Amino acid sequence: MFLNRFIQSCGVALLLAATATAQPPAKLKIYINTDLEGASGVYKFAQSREPGTPLNREACEYLMDDIAAVVRGLRDAGVAEILVLDGHGSGAVIPHRLAPGAKYITGKPRSGPLTGLDDTFHGMIMLGFHAMMGTPDGVLNHTQSSKTENRYWYNGIESGELAQSAAIAGHFGVPTIMVTGDKATCREARKFFGKDCVTVAVKQGLSREAAVLYPMEETRQMLYEGAKQAVAAIAKCQPYKLKLPIQARKQYLPFDSASSPGKLITKEAEIPDALHILDL
Repeated sequence: MFLNRFIQSCGVALLLAATATAQPPAKLKIYINTDLEGASGVYKFAQSREPGTPLNREACEYLMDDIAAVVRGLRDAGVAEILVLDGHGSGAVIPHRLAPGAKYITGKPRSGPLTGLDDTFHGMIMLGFHAMMGTPDGVLNHTQSSKTENRYWYNGIESGELAQSAAIAGHFGVPTIMVTGDKATCREARKFFGKDCVTVAVKQGLSREAAVLYPMEETRQMLYEGAKQAVAAIAKCQPYKLKLPIQARKQYLPFDSASSPGKLITKEAEIPDALHILDL
């Protein structure tokens, strides 16, 4: 009789465990913030600065295929809702190339730097990004403006667009779970967000406009697999937060004319929160 009761109790325990396992997963929401300079195949400013040209159009197509690979990976990993932001300054989204399974924000003006992001998202992906201004092996490296050579410091730490975007997401408690770009960009991501943030290097920068490119068939597969890994890493990734109020400093080099030497300007300010991180 004892043996029967033991078998019955084990059966109940197994049934409860199976029931718990069978529960549907949480409805995951992921925000994808995109840029153009870090997409597969992009390595010179003519591809990103001159909208509508054949080179730019081709680069935007490269980005759309990168986005499609990540969206497929997220959907196959069980993500229910995906919102993609066209984050490149002059825009890069091609409407007829939108991958199914996501919604896309493009055009201007917008409500803020990361339109549509709020605390209902479980993670943010930065896709097609680049290293901060002055990174020797960062192809197309810059921070906000490559033409005026902008550089930013927050609480004494020099930061690029990766940290800026992640800090805004961190304001809402959303962790950065994946970063894609060149090797220097991935290195920068690990420095700021830790080893649990998934990084995918789609090329290796040699200088500001030179790179070792990888076959796109390979980069798209890496992006697909990276997206699935990023979903699995959500629980381990922490939001990137800055100590408040933020002590901010900006340096930039405006030019009165194309032939005149630039004059270095420095601005400093105390910023109340990460939503105003670009107000300087």
